[in-house]
Amino acid sequence: MKRQFEKFLDFNSTAPNRAIMVNNYDWMKEYSFLEFIREIGKHITVNYMMAKDSVRKRIDSDTGQGMSFTEFSYQLVQGTDFLFLFDRHGCRLQMGGSDQWGNIVTGTELIRRKRGGEAYAMTCPLITKSDGQKFGKTETGNVWLDPSKTTVYQFYQFWLNVADDDAEKFIKIFTMLTREEIDDLVAKHRAEPHLRILQKRLAGEVTVMAHSQEDYDAAVEASQILFGKGTTDQLRRMDEATFLSVFEGVPMFDVPAAVLDQGVSLSDLCSVHTKIAESKGEFRRLVQGGGVSLNKEKAENAEMQIMADKLLNNKYLLLQKGKRSYFLVRVTGA
Repeated sequence: MKRQFEKFLDFNSTAPNRAIMVNNYDWMKEYSFLEFIREIGKHITVNYMMAKDSVRKRIDSDTGQGMSFTEFSYQLVQGTDFLFLFDRHGCRLQMGGSDQWGNIVTGTELIRRKRGGEAYAMTCPLITKSDGQKFGKTETGNVWLDPSKTTVYQFYQFWLNVADDDAEKFIKIFTMLTREEIDDLVAKHRAEPHLRILQKRLAGEVTVMAHSQEDYDAAVEASQILFGKGTTDQLRRMDEATFLSVFEGVPMFDVPAAVLDQGVSLSDLCSVHTKIAESKGEFRRLVQGGGVSLNKEKAENAEMQIMADKLLNNKYLLLQKGKRSYFLVRVTGA
């Protein structure tokens, strides 16, 4: 988590307001249950806790699910965190999504009652997508900052494919562009929405911010490969995770490594060892008509020999029929 946050926050400077990352278990583990209810619980009344919208809605719900003691007492735990940070680090402001308002102000109340101090809460509306879903790790179609969970290519594609209304909203929230720059981009996008000016700028700004300029350039290059452009060299430079992200959902056929040991003709590979082509005759006609590419290079001869030196990432072959039909061959047991 810290490695991800370091792209946005300064943990290493000597500035008095540098970022500090702490783990609330370090102080919560010291509490016994009896000590917690004596030192914390006595300062917050049940009436105060019941008045919170988040509590009242759950208790008044017709679902009959009710609310567990753990959920009910959570605001006390979060309030204790705020109190500790107030005491230890002079923290006077806690920020969060609007759904955290009740938990945060419990902390400000605890600080007032136990320390006579002032602390503050600031929340912002939850960020939702055009379908009404919020961003969050429990939602479907979410994106992660960690490239092992969401590859840079997938991350870039997520922002590139948001709806127009979302693009106008997100570029104001997730980028550091000025109001004037955003207004200009919005005007240009509305004039020519098919060019997706907003989405392209949004995807670029956020990908560079969360990853790097080099990662962004690679993601753009990967996108060009899928949509008709790109070269064999670009494919070879692509790491396996990005390669599989680009061709996610493309039909894949497994072929034993032994098939390539002595070389196999392209026609046999596609019509005998896989089902890329229905027959050798059909495949030869496709090649003669210029309709087949191997690793983004036009196949000139259906009988060309394929050996291990053609593999991408030492494992894959990319076959293309026509403009949009892609197939992957994965060599197994190498």
